Parts: sequence; structure tokens; C-alpha cells
Amino acid sequence: MANTTANDDFVKLLEESYSYSFSVADVIKGIVLKKENDGYLVDIGAKTEAFLSNREITNNQVQDKDYSQYINIGDIKEFYILREEADDEDGRIALSLKRLSCAKAWQELQNAKFNNETIKVKVVSIVRGGVIVETNDLRGFIPASQLRTAAPFDSLIGQEIEVKVLESDAKRNKLIMSQRQAVAEQREAVVDEVLSKLEPDTVVKGEVVRIADFGAFVDINGIDGLLPISEISWQRIKHPSDVISLGQEIEVKILKIDTVLKRISLSLKRMGDNPWEEIESKFEEGQVIKGTVNKVTSFGAFINIFPGVEALLPSAEMEPQNANPFQIYNVGDEIEVLIKKFTPQEHRIALSVKDLPKA
Repeated sequence: MANTTANDDFVKLLEESYSYSFSVADVIKGIVLKKENDGYLVDIGAKTEAFLSNREITNNQVQDKDYSQYINIGDIKEFYILREEADDEDGRIALSLKRLSCAKAWQELQNAKFNNETIKVKVVSIVRGGVIVETNDLRGFIPASQLRTAAPFDSLIGQEIEVKVLESDAKRNKLIMSQRQAVAEQREAVVDEVLSKLEPDTVVKGEVVRIADFGAFVDINGIDGLLPISEISWQRIKHPSDVISLGQEIEVKILKIDTVLKRISLSLKRMGDNPWEEIESKFEEGQVIKGTVNKVTSFGAFINIFPGVEALLPSAEMEPQNANPFQIYNVGDEIEVLIKKFTPQEHRIALSVKDLPKA
């Protein structure tokens, strides 16, 4: 009877020994058995000895190969499987302690992806097509299309931002994230509440979070409002970045709130007086004034005649007539002009040089 029990136990142990399966990146428990010159032998079960190299114990400097503060004979620890076979003649599984925290970080990221959680990461560098971020000593990539802001991304360096995990693959060392998805989720959570507290024609503070050719997006209490390029300045500008910068805090006026589409339209230029209304009583047709060349084109020149007001001097009204404007004027030139047509209600003023009164 006793022999039968012993045989059964042996068969059970034998079956258990074959049930173990070890793969790279797995985290397993083991008992430290023996110290060798270049590392430690570890029993990881199923009568299997694995090897922990000294260089895989810690990233810290160790004097005289004294690793006692990190590992000792008899310790029961968790280990990271580095390779299924070590680089030695015994073909033992290779372990790592220092990569355990890395493995746990990968697991946390995988959990965050599975549970659709938002996590914080730090932007550490800019690369082609996006930025590199860091979390728990792991580095990941956020494509430009998944960033809330538009290039250039210099202002993001060193910032902590919230992201969603799109892809997490420890074996391929691939970590892709999205800031836009995290922001979109946050926006959905607060948009109705924020919109209910805003009204047209009110002034609010916000942060410029994205700049594009057509305008800028300004964060207003957690949701983005659109500031079109036409509402940035009364003067003609080539690009929004001529006036505002990424990360800048500005005061803007709310033009329109669309509660159906959940959008806010903003204006920066309407924070001040409308210069076109101011000049109605200051200028008139036939008046000779001085102005500054603000822009030169093939068809004429734009002349700044009042802060925020540009008037057109066509090439046909230059002297000599129909000459190349680039050969006559430079940006910054102060010139004398005649107001030939004055319609401030339409935001149009036509100038002339050839019709200036002769001395």
C-alpha cells in the first residue's frame, strides 16, 4: 500500500514537471540556490534550474561583486525570464531582476489598455512623425496625428500629459499612445457642464493648445474652442503664429455656442475696439495721408494707415504706373498716399500715388 502511494506521488510530480511552461517576458517565482562567480542559480520549479547573471541583478554600481543587499541564498523572489536558454553550455533559462520592474510596467500598460484607462506620461524628445514619452522607465511613441497640439512640438518637452494606450507589446518593445483620445474622453465628460456656464459675448481665459493654418484651438475650462485666423487680428496676418504661440494664455470673446455640435467659436480681435469703426470719422476720400508698407505683392502693396487697418495701393495707382511693386517699395517704407475710395463699412480702402496733388 505504501509503495503504491509513493508511486502515485512520483507520477504526480512527474506530470507536474511537464506541465510547466516558460516563455520570454514571463514573471515567475524562484528560490535562490547557489552563488557562482558570474551569477546565481535559481530553482524555478519542475526541478528546473535557471541562471541569474550578475549584470541582470541591478543597474546600480556594485563593489567587489557584493550583491547581498539585493539577493541572498534562500531568498524567494520574483524573476523576469530574459531568455528561454542562457548563453552557456548548460542551456539554462536566463533570468533578470532588474527587468522585473520593467515587466510590471508593461503589465500595467497592458491593463490600462484593456480597461481603457488614462495614464500620465512625460514627453522627453521629439522625433520624426511625433514625440517620445516616458512612463515607469519605459519609452513609448505618440504619433503626430494622436497629439492634441500641432507641430512644432518643442513646447511639449518636459511636460506631463494624459494619454490612452493604443498598443502595448513587451516582446516587440512597442508602445504606442494617444493624447487625442484621452482629451476627447475628458471633453465628453465635461462639455455639457462647461457649455451650460458660457454665454455669447462673454470674455473667458484659455490656453492655446493647437495652432493650424486656418486658426487656433483654445482650451476653455477643459474643452477646445476654435479661434479662426480671421478673428485673431484686425490686420492681415499670414499665420496664427504671427500673433499667438502654443501654450500662451489669452483672453478671448465668445462669438457663438453650438449646443448641438458642442462647439465654441472665439475671437481675439474683438477684445479691442473695431478700428474700422474708429476711422469712419478720421478719414475721407480725397484726403492725403501717410502710411507704412506692410506687404508687397505682384498686384500692389498693402499700406498700414491706422493701427489694425490696411489699405490697398494697386500697381495701377503707383508711380510709375503698372511698374513692378517689388522694385518700388519695401516692407517698412513710409509713403504718402491719396485716399481714392473709402468704404470702411466693407473694410475696403483704395489708395493712389499717381493722383497725389502735384507740388
